[in-house]
Amino acid sequence: MTAILKTPDELALMRESGRLLAQVFAMLDRETLAGQSTLAINDRVERYIVDELHARPASKGQYDFAFVLNSSINQVVCHGVPNDADVIRDGDIVNLDITLEKNGFIADSSKTYLVGEVAPAARRLVRVAQEAMWKGIAQVRAGARLGDVGAAIDRHAKQHGYAVVRDFCGHGIGREMHEAPEVLNYGRPGTGPVLREGMTFTVEPMVNQGTRKVATRDDGWTVVTGDGKLSAQFEHTVAVTATGVEVLTLREGETVPKGVRG
Repeated sequence: MTAILKTPDELALMRESGRLLAQVFAMLDRETLAGQSTLAINDRVERYIVDELHARPASKGQYDFAFVLNSSINQVVCHGVPNDADVIRDGDIVNLDITLEKNGFIADSSKTYLVGEVAPAARRLVRVAQEAMWKGIAQVRAGARLGDVGAAIDRHAKQHGYAVVRDFCGHGIGREMHEAPEVLNYGRPGTGPVLREGMTFTVEPMVNQGTRKVATRDDGWTVVTGDGKLSAQFEHTVAVTATGVEVLTLREGETVPKGVRG
């Protein structure tokens, strides 16, 4: 499949979806997550998207998924299913992965939250996972290759003694949640599809403390680390511009590291 290049008008609509999704995370930043079930958080996010932002939670109904977000606690790598039994505790790390559609275009983003008094080793993992995402985003510009993005992510994780999950990856996004191209979180510089102005995709590394191997639980969704150690993930939706990259889901107050060319 070929990546769908977005027109300036389409990018403007995607920018609006990204802006609204950033507001969802701003709302969650104000929440006390400890003591809440992942289902309660799911329901809070759904009300906010529908009632306050007048948008659509794009994950609900996608591939028959019944919820508006994925909630992945500690050793859960991705696709955690919200439920009443999973109550977030002090000391947990939890990734909340949310999609939002407005005016026909979808934005996708995730953030790993540190809940209460988190152990230093877990804090370090979360920090490196976020840095790895930004290392990948820093490679995005017209004329670069997707292998540059994956190589930068993988290199940063390995430098800190972590492993990048290879079973899941970023993806093109626009009118559909999953479009071409696949955005791998590993690769070789100078290889892969050439990035072109107007491409939109997610950069979303999953970084594990131990092995990169994963397993899927019996619910068919929840993916966990193969060795029971922690995993962390961050994700933004980005657009390739004439001069570099635009982070469409950037949150207010979020610092863009040096080296990311807008």
